[in-house]
Parts: sequence; structure tokens; C-alpha cells
Amino acid sequence: MSGEWDELVVAALLGTARRAVPSGGEGPSELLDMAARHTVRRRAGLTPGPEPERPVPAPPDPRPPTPAAAAARLASLLREQPRAPGGTSRRATTPDLRELLPQWLAAANSRGYAAPPEQLPALLDAARGRSDLRPAVLVYAGPRARWLAGLNPEWRFALRAGQGAGSALPAPDDQRAVARLWQEGLFAERTALLGAVRVHDPAAGRALLGATWPTERAEDRLMFLDSFRTGLGPDDEEFLEAALADRSRNVRATAAELLSALPSSALAGRMAARAVACVALDRMRPVPTVVVEAPHECDPAMERDGVTPNPPPGRGERSWWLGQLVEAAPLGVWPGRLGVADAREAVALAVVDDWRGELHAAWCRAAVRQRDAEWSRALLGAPASPDAGGPGAVSLAERAKLLGALPPGERADWVAGFIAAHGLSEAFQLLGGCGVPWAAGLGRAVVDALNIARDAGSYPWSFSGVMGLAERCLDPAEGERLEGLTATPVESEHAAPGAGGYWAESFQRLLGTLRLRAAMLQELTP
Repeated sequence: MSGEWDELVVAALLGTARRAVPSGGEGPSELLDMAARHTVRRRAGLTPGPEPERPVPAPPDPRPPTPAAAAARLASLLREQPRAPGGTSRRATTPDLRELLPQWLAAANSRGYAAPPEQLPALLDAARGRSDLRPAVLVYAGPRARWLAGLNPEWRFALRAGQGAGSALPAPDDQRAVARLWQEGLFAERTALLGAVRVHDPAAGRALLGATWPTERAEDRLMFLDSFRTGLGPDDEEFLEAALADRSRNVRATAAELLSALPSSALAGRMAARAVACVALDRMRPVPTVVVEAPHECDPAMERDGVTPNPPPGRGERSWWLGQLVEAAPLGVWPGRLGVADAREAVALAVVDDWRGELHAAWCRAAVRQRDAEWSRALLGAPASPDAGGPGAVSLAERAKLLGALPPGERADWVAGFIAAHGLSEAFQLLGGCGVPWAAGLGRAVVDALNIARDAGSYPWSFSGVMGLAERCLDPAEGERLEGLTATPVESEHAAPGAGGYWAESFQRLLGTLRLRAAMLQELTP
């Protein structure tokens, strides 16, 4: 057959006038007919290849399906394209739907819905481009996400994701399955497994890690040790104390940090003894004053307990060592050492020379590490105090961390008071630490401050960060209060040109986003 086909090709190339058609055919039409018949014979004569192996069917998802209206909303959120960077500094008048996707996923996961199968590829594509979405997407997508990831290498992150791999983890009390995955699993699977076991039984997690600790790589030991933040307690002290002798400096530092978060640990006691030797109260002065004598050296024992000997550029050695000692000492030792009743009185004491900032900054870090609400309140001070930096915090970033130690309601009330006293220009970091949706008082404070900024005649994009947070965090019930702000106000002679119209557009966008969020939650409600 191949020889006859070659003759047909030659005749076609040279032309039937110069080359006879094979098998007695005549003319171009006969040549094409013969080529067509020969093509059919060639194709029909091919030997079929082996049947490809069919993939294993996707595992079932026992969760209830997402309601139809909510599934349609999800499709619209996933279709939204990211906004191009650069360009004008003005915010668009329509909501950025992709910024609402994390909130939609959180609400769907809280209700225990299963993802629509036809939207799984789009969900995985969205998570591939945004790592912040991955945990929520993989929980919502369920076991089928890992099944799909095995068929598409672009979604391999679902196979190695830590938090998102939770759906494939064995039950923490299934000792045989836990031991097998711990011995055979990928690093991310083992990290997720250890975290899940620590939540269920901290002692079992400690035993699981202890069985393989000497053979783990240094970077893996560091990540595994970080899981001890979950369920950290006095029973972990022996393991962490042994980790102070680890070969890796980072592992030693993490172990020391965890031990210092246990006020009753031996390390905390050693650090307290060093810290109180450096700080005392001088009652011989006209006003009782805290005096500081920073360490003159960083000895090997201090290094073993987590003190880093070399300061960063621009820091003095002695102040650097002092800060680490005070940060790691239990806060409960200071009232007795300074002769005061509580944290508030300790923070109010005068401090000699320029040590006040260093001492208070170390107390701030200690309060955050030890999750001490009393010291956090004292260091935060009153939200309406004239000094926006607070009596102890050296920056708004420190204040934002201190707020994390307060209960959610108290945290929201404090930030609302801060905004009422100081406005929004310094409140962005503080707002980021408040629970979503914002409490009613905090939401009112934000809306009132935005209204004041509008009346002052400035442009709204000076507050674009707060506006973006408000779209995601403001309670949709606050939409009624925004109705009166969507109209273009009469501009004063001191207002920036066109500012009133821009503010009206911004409030219209904010109101539209709140209504959209309310509709999203309604669609997810059975």
C-alpha cells in the first residue's frame, strides 16, 4: 500500500500529463478519486492502540450542596478579573468582587456546604493565583480538590498544602493512620497532621514529634516546633528545654520564645532573675524613678536561653540585650520588683535617662507573647489620650499587637474611642485587628469619621485603605446610615475642587458593596 501511495504522490506532483496515473487511471479526477479511496484504506487499516487507563472516580462529598443562588453568586465572583495595577488613584465606583471572595468562602465553610463540581476548576485556578485563598478554597472544595490536583500539575499546591490538606487527614484519635501518615506523608501533610493532633491532644502531638525529632531536618524541626503554639502548656517544658541544645540556632530561638510564654518555666525564671537585676526603683529621688543598668556582656548561658548576641544595625549591644531579657521575663515579677500594685502603676513610673522607650517596648513584646490582657491595657492607655502613641507602645504597630490580647468586644470599643479622638489617619493598622463584621460602635465611629473627613473638604482617596476595609468589614446593617451620604454635598469654598462628587461616588460604592454582602449571606442561608 505504501508503494502505490508513493506513486500517487509522484503523479500529483509532476502532473498527469507527465506521469501516468497508477493502476491504469486517467486524468486528474481519477487521480484524486484514487487518492481518496487509498486514504480511507490507510486509515481503516491502522491497528488500534491500547485503551488508556481510566482515572479512579472522584471520592464522594457527603456535605449538602451549595444553594443554587449562592452557587451562581460564586460563579460571578470567580469570573471577576483582578484590577490592573497603576493608573488613577481614584477607586472604581463598582465593588471589587474578588475582594469579597474570601468572605463568601468563609461563610460557605461555616455552613458546611460542598462546592458545586462544575466550579472546582475555577476555584483551584483562583487559589493557584492567590495563596491567601488556598486554605478556605481547599476546605470548601473538599476531597475532590486533591483528586483533581492529581490530574492537573498546575494544581499540585492542593497536594502539598498544609492547612488545606485537612480533609485528607486521618482522625486524630486513629493512632495507626496517624502513625502511618507521619512516617510516609509529605512534609506539608505531616505539618498539618501535627497541628491537628496538637489541637486534639497536645501530649499526643508532642509524643509524635519526639519519636522522629533526632532524624528531622533543621528547617523541618523549626516548622514542627512552631506547632507547639497550639495547646502550649507546662507539660511541653521538658521537650522545649531539651530543644535549647539543638544544633540549629533558629530552633533554639523558637524553643526559648515558647518557654518564655510559660511564666512558670525554668527558662522564664532564669530570664526574670537576669531582668530584675537590671531594673530597680530608686526611691531616693524626689519622684520614685525606675533606674536601669543594662547587661555588660552576653554570656553563653544567656545565648542558650535565646538571647541573640549581635544587635541589628543602629542598635547598641547593651540595650539590645536588655530588651531581650525583659521581653522574656514573666510580667508578674515587675509589680513586686518596682513596689507597685499592678501593671498600670508600673507603666506610669518615671524612667531614668532614655530607657523609658526601650523598657516599655520590651514590656509590649512581653505582653503580646504572654497574651496578658492587664499589661496590654496598661501599655495601650486610654484611647482618647493626647499622645496617639500611647504611654508604652512605641508605634501604632505595637498598639495593634497589644490589642490582640484583649477580648474582641473590648478591642472594638478601644479602637472606636481612638478613632473618635484621633480620626482615621492613624487607625488603619488598628482596624485590621478587629473582628469581622465590625461591632456596631466601631462601625458607627468609622462612618462618622468618614463623614467628618468629607465635611473637611479633602479627597476620599486619602482614606482609600479605610474605605476598602469598610467594604469588607462594616456590618451590612450600617447601610441605612450611609443613605444620606450618597448625595453630592454643597461644597464649601475651602473644599478641594470636585471633592464632594468624589465622596458621593465612594459612599455609593460602599453602600452597594454592603448590599451585595447582605445578599450573599442571605443566599447562603438555607
